[in-house]
Order: sequence, then C-alpha cells, then structure tokens
Amino acid sequence: MTDNNTTTAASLDEAAVPAGSAPTAKIVSALQRYRVLAWVTGLWLLLLTVEMIAKYGFGVDTPSWIAVVHGWVYFAYLLVTADLAVKVRWPIGRTVGTLIAGTIPLLSFFVEHRNAEDVKQQYSL
Repeated sequence: MTDNNTTTAASLDEAAVPAGSAPTAKIVSALQRYRVLAWVTGLWLLLLTVEMIAKYGFGVDTPSWIAVVHGWVYFAYLLVTADLAVKVRWPIGRTVGTLIAGTIPLLSFFVEHRNAEDVKQQYSL
C-alpha cells in the first residue's frame, strides 16, 4: 500500500506542474533570484529618486554613482526576470509589465509580491 500511495502522490505532484515547464528546483532558484533583485532594484530606485529630488529640487550636490549602480542593478533585474518568465512561461504582457516595474518607484515591491504568490501557487512551492 505504501508504494501505491507514494506513486499516487508523485503523480499528483507531476500533474500540478504544467507540461513542458522547467523542473521545480530551477523554478525555485529563479524565483529566489527574481525576488532578491526586485527588492534590490526597488531600493536603489528609491535612493535614486531621493537623489534626484535633492539634486534638482534643492540644489544639493549628490554623488553621480547612485544612478550608475541603479542602472547595473536594473540590468541584472532584467536578466533574472526574463529567466523566471521563460521558466514559468509567462505571457509577453506579464513579462514586459514585470520588467517595467523596476522603473517606477515602489511598484517593483508590489509586482514582486504578486508574482511570487502566483508562481508559488501555480507550482505548489
């Protein structure tokens, strides 16, 4: 009886994952990378926003490297988001919307939360 239950449970786990998708371990690691970069990108974007307000709104001399760091972090965010989108087979609209979320202050936090919940639910993670 134990063998039948194990086989049935394995079949149910396989049925929960959409056909032709990446193995669960790869999705978990891609999701983790995406979540970290979404937060890092969001935080750097907030810092960049504060820097721009201080520079152009109040004439404060600010360091120019903040924009450069945000640019590179955003580039990494684009790569890991595209990786996750391919692994979980997001439609192009959702992928582009998620990519753009890293350019609007605070939006990456909300989109990351929604995407993470959806992927966890879809793949039973």
